[in-house]
Amino acid sequence: MTDNGKSGASKKEIILQVSNLKKYFPITSGIVIQRHVGDVKAVDDVSFHVYRGETLGLVGESGCGKSTTGRTVLQLYRPTAGTVQFEGIELSTLKGEDLRKMRRRMQMIFQDPYASLNPRMTVGRIIAEPLQVHRVLAGSKERQERVEYLMGKVGLNPYFINRYPHEFSGGQRQRIGIARALALDPALIVADEPISALDVSIQAQVVNLMEELQEELGLTYLFIAHDLSMVRHICDRVAVMYLGKIVEVAETEELYTNPLHPYTQALLSAVPVPDPVVEQQRKRIILKGDVPSPINPPKGCNFNTRCPVAVDVCFGEDPELKEVKPEHWVSCYRVD
Repeated sequence: MTDNGKSGASKKEIILQVSNLKKYFPITSGIVIQRHVGDVKAVDDVSFHVYRGETLGLVGESGCGKSTTGRTVLQLYRPTAGTVQFEGIELSTLKGEDLRKMRRRMQMIFQDPYASLNPRMTVGRIIAEPLQVHRVLAGSKERQERVEYLMGKVGLNPYFINRYPHEFSGGQRQRIGIARALALDPALIVADEPISALDVSIQAQVVNLMEELQEELGLTYLFIAHDLSMVRHICDRVAVMYLGKIVEVAETEELYTNPLHPYTQALLSAVPVPDPVVEQQRKRIILKGDVPSPINPPKGCNFNTRCPVAVDVCFGEDPELKEVKPEHWVSCYRVD
């Protein structure tokens, strides 16, 4: 995709505002009397926004907190601290029926198309389940018509409505997951690595389908991934995470052509280039050491233990995420 101003993103209406979001998972010790001895800081003071109609990519190494961020945004995990505003409504304070009503506007496409579908339910029942839970289209005939329409929309034959998930391929199962996510006409879809479990030959088909649906239905995506080549293709802007924090946010082409944070530079240097001449001339940045534990992250900048350009101040205070160019945000003391 070459047009990164697609789907009305140029209107710059913020649909999702995440501010200082934290999600800590407690660590306890003891069998009878459990004591709180620490926390896994999966998401640690994350802030970003998503414009209506755009695709924001959330990238980083495995275990950096991408999926936890997505699930906390949807309130599948309740945040430890911070705010999540969706269409101007604060989600973290909603409970019961109020939260259930808001969930009609937000849906999720899960990573594993094999584990996310109930093997005991037919495809028709899987796609219709959100309609039943939210009491939409009370009549069974109307629900079946809606399910058949959705199956056709994602490229599945409606005649397969009574088949079970094990009768479908991985790509077809992910299409079923997409149809289920579309059942309630959501405004925002969190796609949690929706293509990582699929064959490479199928990945492009699923991504193209998601782009077509976005264009037709005016969807907004939070696209979580570690495939940086695919992120460049589908996303308008990209946020880079490292150890529970966002270190850089920029428009896609700006980030890929002018990465400013040392971690982003190292991450992008690992992306292969199909031109052998360019690939031979590129400088590969190899980071030393391992990613620290989210139980005990480093003091100061989280990246200071592996950063090739760290200075004294990096080991003292955590740098702010600041705007160094229009729409280009970086959390690094070495970037002016």
